[in-house]
Amino acid sequence: MIFQTGSNRLKFRFGSERGSFCFCVYSGGESEESLYDEKGRRLLLPLHEVSYQRLWENTTMFDDHLFPTYTRYPISFTRGKGSWLYDKEGANYVDFASGIAVASFGHCHPKLVEALCQQASMLWHVSNLVDIPQSQRLAERLASITFADRVFFANSGAEANECAIKSARKYQYQRGYPGRYRILTLQNAFHGRTLGTIAATGQDKYLEGFGPKVDGFDTLPIENHEEIAAWVSDASAAIMIEPIQGEGGVKVISHEHLIFLRQLCDTHGLLLIFDEVQTGMGRTGDLFAYSRSGVTPDILTVAKGLGGGFPIGACLATNDVAVAMGPGSHASTFGGNPLAMACGNVVLDLLLERDFFKLMGEKACYVRSELHDIKNSFPELISDIRGVGLLIGIQVSVNNSIFISEAYRQGLVLVGGGDNTVRILPALNIPQEDLKEGLYRLRCVCTEIRRNALPNVEKI
Repeated sequence: MIFQTGSNRLKFRFGSERGSFCFCVYSGGESEESLYDEKGRRLLLPLHEVSYQRLWENTTMFDDHLFPTYTRYPISFTRGKGSWLYDKEGANYVDFASGIAVASFGHCHPKLVEALCQQASMLWHVSNLVDIPQSQRLAERLASITFADRVFFANSGAEANECAIKSARKYQYQRGYPGRYRILTLQNAFHGRTLGTIAATGQDKYLEGFGPKVDGFDTLPIENHEEIAAWVSDASAAIMIEPIQGEGGVKVISHEHLIFLRQLCDTHGLLLIFDEVQTGMGRTGDLFAYSRSGVTPDILTVAKGLGGGFPIGACLATNDVAVAMGPGSHASTFGGNPLAMACGNVVLDLLLERDFFKLMGEKACYVRSELHDIKNSFPELISDIRGVGLLIGIQVSVNNSIFISEAYRQGLVLVGGGDNTVRILPALNIPQEDLKEGLYRLRCVCTEIRRNALPNVEKI
């Protein structure tokens, strides 16, 4: 309802049983509508009094003192518990995003909280100039359950990928091939936001404005075997691939293509790098996605879910690759710090619990079945469902930002992806009743968009 007016600004409060939001609408003329907060900043809020299309096109939220690098939804969460988030007004939200596949065991898991608090009471940071027993333990455990022999710890997925890129080049250099430095990546990939990893990603939208692209990266279409085989030359060092393209729209790379890449690398002395920043640590129903395919990489990167919400990244490699990275070749001030390692070891404990993946697989099957039922109920809105395990993408026919905005209004947290998808990334241990509630709210999202948005917005 409108509860305050002044000049050409109308102040609204919109509420439901799940909470309420406060916002202002400024009308600058018959053909212009924008949303503003009390400080005059533009906001995004999916309310039917303002057309969805105009709302999204004219919405950007810039923080007063932060770099304006994010378009944020006007919601602040003050606490979380398990699969639930709560805003400052007490409204609850089912979290189907997990901080973009990071909070893999929900919010404030008691074992993670205990481990972090216990470590924080003893020692936070010492640097890698001395031995850190917690990092030795986590590295040993990761090596024991994967193909890898050695691990380098960093703080993020982008840093882990930088380590992988440097390792591949240094490996070729140490073998006597200094001219082998080029790395092949695939279209619609996402490998990070550093200068090196945006070059590896190869998408113009990430490269624009940052000067010349870092040399040494080539991008080709997915599963085009002839072009990929023709790419190999005396300058080729490695092929870098996500087994499932998360940011790219939850596109699963076929088993046949992964086998082809492995054979191509073996034939020509190249390294195969799997970017499992999003797929790793149980997200696909196995510890790592590579184990589902039977194709083993030489280097693997992981982050996101590894810390259960605490910043951590890791680059895993065979001994032949890792020994090329001698003292001084790479470093990280914070990488492998005791706090992060305490969380990583607990996450591994939880993943390795008996029957964990069996129970997770049952949940994934349930979610997929329910999603197909929702798709059949809303065929004009949902065109495809894809993914593996609890890494799921829904391709929608309206702008995915509209879909996500309505989800917030319904008390459901989702995250977007490429190819106009909406990603569902719940906690791996989400209780069945929370799944049911989240899927119910998802159905409500579809109902509301059908009722209010579809006649007024351009379909994708």
